Amino acid sequence: MGLLTGKTVLITGATRGIGRGIAEVFADEGAQLALTYLSSEEKARALESDLSARTKARVYKSDASSFEQAAELVETVITDFGNIDVLINNAGVARDNLILRMDDKQWEEVIRTNLTSVFNLTKHTVKHMMKARVGSIINITSIVGMRGNAGQSNYAASKAGIIGFTKSIAKELGSRNIRCNAIAPGFIETEMTERLDEKVRQGYFKTIPLGRFGTTAEVAKVCLFLASDMSSYVNGQVISVCGGMNT
Repeated sequence: MGLLTGKTVLITGATRGIGRGIAEVFADEGAQLALTYLSSEEKARALESDLSARTKARVYKSDASSFEQAAELVETVITDFGNIDVLINNAGVARDNLILRMDDKQWEEVIRTNLTSVFNLTKHTVKHMMKARVGSIINITSIVGMRGNAGQSNYAASKAGIIGFTKSIAKELGSRNIRCNAIAPGFIETEMTERLDEKVRQGYFKTIPLGRFGTTAEVAKVCLFLASDMSSYVNGQVISVCGGMNT
């Protein structure tokens, strides 16, 4: 359909899981893609090769949690592509533990990677969007940030922080025609969920009205809506993609 033809999209953490799913769907919709990775060099190059057959795509090794690296990344992307129309803050990690066992390193790594990275990339990208007076920022949060979850206080706090950040940026930049929204996935079929024991999976299915995990493509299609002009009057919202789990 070409819903993103002519748009340049920057996606952090794009070599696997939800990030890769978004990149795949966006490539088919005509987006030019700037994709970041931190450690999976081989996967990143393979993804770049695959997507380059369909659209202009480049991968960049960059740590989104570093203020300096985020600034350098944005300027490099602007040089390579000319502009950034859509920013998707997707990079994230989980370091689950009960609060009595969680150490400060586990807390700080998750907050830095999941939440500080969103500030870093948004901070450095919006000045270019403001000049163009248009842009869409999409932050990947989680239903855990809305509901909480035992053993994930660090992860839940980081994802809840993203929601507050999203709503604040939407209010700050809406007058410049820059929209900021968030997507809150539930259980999605990724490398992580594939490792779950079948009995555990079946137990989770019982908590989901649709009775299954979602796919990365299903998250990507909601992301596509928010990135495209179809959502031109959608701002400051959190859309759950969870099969009804958060109902």
